[in-house]
Amino acid sequence: MQTIQTDVAIIGAGSAGLPAYRAAKAAGVSALLIEGGPHGTTCARVGCMPSKLLIAAAEAAHAAAHTAPFGVHVDGVIRIDGREVMQRVKSERDRLVGFVIDSVNSIPSGDKLSGYARFIDNGLLEVGGHTLVRARSIVIATGSSPVIPPQYRALGDRAIVNDDVFEWSDLPRKIAVVGAGVIGIELGQALAHLGVDVTVIGARGRVGPLTDPVIKAYAEQTFRKSFRFEARATVESVVREGDEVHIGFRNEAGALIHDTFDYVLVTAGRKPNFDRLALENTSLVLDDQGVPVYDPLTLQAGKHPVFIAGDANGVLPLLHEAADEGRAAGANAARFPHVTPLIRRAPISVLFSDPGIAMVGARHGDLKPGTFATGEVSFEDQGRSRVMLKNTGLMHVYVDRQSRQFLGAEWIGPDAEHIAHLLAWALQMKLTVDTMLEMPFYHPVVEEGLRTALRNAVAALQAAELQAA
Repeated sequence: MQTIQTDVAIIGAGSAGLPAYRAAKAAGVSALLIEGGPHGTTCARVGCMPSKLLIAAAEAAHAAAHTAPFGVHVDGVIRIDGREVMQRVKSERDRLVGFVIDSVNSIPSGDKLSGYARFIDNGLLEVGGHTLVRARSIVIATGSSPVIPPQYRALGDRAIVNDDVFEWSDLPRKIAVVGAGVIGIELGQALAHLGVDVTVIGARGRVGPLTDPVIKAYAEQTFRKSFRFEARATVESVVREGDEVHIGFRNEAGALIHDTFDYVLVTAGRKPNFDRLALENTSLVLDDQGVPVYDPLTLQAGKHPVFIAGDANGVLPLLHEAADEGRAAGANAARFPHVTPLIRRAPISVLFSDPGIAMVGARHGDLKPGTFATGEVSFEDQGRSRVMLKNTGLMHVYVDRQSRQFLGAEWIGPDAEHIAHLLAWALQMKLTVDTMLEMPFYHPVVEEGLRTALRNAVAALQAAELQAA
């Protein structure tokens, strides 16, 4: 078994690991990139990009089926060829993965090592059973994996996760989606718009990432127009019979419902990939989930020269956050013991549904009642939205009552992914609602709806001031 000495060892060559490697090299130290699984990043292989390819096909199908209100009539039946849909998803996915692999291939061979890493002690790794790596600092960027509860594991290949969807050669006839989070809503609606019979089974009324009860209720009713949505259900039985799955679940009214599906798509969350690391061989302090206790700003685990970045730390499982964390972790690992806190960007979250869901800044559920005013706009009568017949949506913006500073927003509506960026920039610049209203709003655009919400927030602030007086 060979032994390698390096300043920084990075475990995982994904969306956090690659930036960590580049940051360490930029700091002038030696770095070794270790990867045991396939290269290409979760985002490119089974996450952001293939899901958006499937969603793009769904949007095309949905638009083609809803032209009549414009006076545009599509003669004949709209035919969705599942094989062609999945062929494009996979071919474009592979092209995008290829770009990432090209980037990895450009890294000098002496800076890469293939194999799964496990700790022998605090600073010693064994990789693939063939190499020992002694590192001054270590970055853990091992990503995360879908969680499959025990009751679904017995279903074998009839229980799938999002990774499996993008390996399909054709679309199924009927599917149950367990979990109403971001992945469940996105894929569930996309499959429904592509002609699949979809039932989304949620719990506790969750609708994506939303915490504002008014927006959540509106979104729930909206999605029920696309697929069967049981947002407050309890699954009581799951049985495989041949190539079908029988599910018994109790709905919100307490009625027991039985149905049969081709597959169960399990979207019950993700867990950090620490299983192979043998962290018990280190002196790292672990929490009750086996995750190293670390500083979310410096990403450092205790006082050890170990840094945790990306989905592995479970903070913000988003590509741009993983990249930021990777760069910070790589730089801190290279300069240890001199570490610098990560300055995070304004929080932004987007769910690529139709209409879209977005959240920026503070969540409604985290705000203290009485400290903020809420501005509201409905997109149902918003000019440009109605022109495009995309006039479904409701937005809440939150403004601090004392400073008048914009705090955050939650909403469902047209062009949500684009409006989210405007609000994230405003938040990061610490703008007040008054300054935001001084900005230009062209006419007619969907963003005018945002202006209405901001004006409504000002009116709410004035009402609160009068009440206080």
